[in-house]
Amino acid sequence: MKILRIAKFVVFFVFCGLPALADKPVLTIYTYDSFTSDWGPGPAVETEFEKICECDLQFVGLDSSIGILGRIQLEGKNTKADIALGLDTNLVHIAKETGYFAELPSTIKDIHVKNSSLPIEYTDKVFMPFDWGWFGFVFNKNILKNPPKSFQELSNMPDDIKIVIQDPRTSTPGLGLLLWIKSVYGDKAIDYWRELQPKILTVTKGWSEAYALFLDGEADMVLSYTTSPAYHLIAEENDHYDATVFAEGNYLQIEVAGMLKSTSEPQLAAQFLKFIASPVFQNIIPTTNWMYPAYNAEVPEGFEALAKPSKTLLFDSENVATNQKNWIDEWLTASTK
Repeated sequence: MKILRIAKFVVFFVFCGLPALADKPVLTIYTYDSFTSDWGPGPAVETEFEKICECDLQFVGLDSSIGILGRIQLEGKNTKADIALGLDTNLVHIAKETGYFAELPSTIKDIHVKNSSLPIEYTDKVFMPFDWGWFGFVFNKNILKNPPKSFQELSNMPDDIKIVIQDPRTSTPGLGLLLWIKSVYGDKAIDYWRELQPKILTVTKGWSEAYALFLDGEADMVLSYTTSPAYHLIAEENDHYDATVFAEGNYLQIEVAGMLKSTSEPQLAAQFLKFIASPVFQNIIPTTNWMYPAYNAEVPEGFEALAKPSKTLLFDSENVATNQKNWIDEWLTASTK
């Protein structure tokens, strides 16, 4: 009888406990797929945030930052996302124009202003930065002995030197290069794209495909970040890789997160945005996303050896939103002739 009572008690406890588990709030975050990968920041971020939130944090990995915004535009007010994490400053004006994003809660609105370690002032009221880096062309120092120090030197390199870049319509690094060249050459950008065409081996949809081609020896250089060599140095103990720093300056990328107006968990979403600025989150970023942390956090040994541009280039996001289509059409015209 005693055993039977215990068995009944266990069954009662399990079934009574199920609603409590089911009632655990879910926070859904749209991000890019490399963030959610086993080697990306996602798993550690999920573990650490769930320790403090009493919630179920669920990432939805999409193919790119541009894909995140496209998914939200498609779903509209019915989106399942509570937070979009992984847009960059080139996309924020377009994102705001959708009307789907809420202003940062007053409790965290000034965190990124007061505690930021960004190389520029950033005071956006809707999107909160979580990491940053400069675009650059990565190369193997043992193979490419005389890397270019400017865009002109890049286009003037021998004919057998090939680079891999990404499509600006589907990739934020690809869009970054488009804006980088536009910020340097202005109205003559189309002429420079024509000069550069013989050096371009191929244009990939995303960053991972391009970087894989480079590592396989298919190309001499790949469009990436000046922080990319840190991965090889720290994770692989390989110091053969470096990134270009151009005399004209390097274009900046700041990655951001924002809360959707339609979220059913506004307090939980605000808690996560505040968590982004914490040392716990920020210390995860450098050796998983291989970017600089956006707030005061430890930068691992090896980052101090990275190439650093003396000049930072960045368009304001409204300028990008206004001109992006025309600039992409310009690139397409140069690429097909």
